[in-house]
Amino acid sequence: MGRFYFQLRAGDELLTDDEGQDWPDLSAARREAEQAARELLAEAIRAGKEEIPEAFVIADEDGREIDIVPLAAVLPKLIKK
Repeated sequence: MGRFYFQLRAGDELLTDDEGQDWPDLSAARREAEQAARELLAEAIRAGKEEIPEAFVIADEDGREIDIVPLAAVLPKLIKK
């Protein structure tokens, strides 16, 4: 079990997650980040937002970047074309 932090990258800005969450491993944390990306995109579409963050950056307890989940990666394939 480890604590993972989901930070949002928007351009040159990184919005940090100060609390983090415990997940069994990086794979579980990534699945949660993918779900969070879907929810963030759905809310942005409902709200008519034109600008959204580019990615979730998953960091470990030491603040090291260990994975990136681009929001575009969770879009259906037909939309990505």
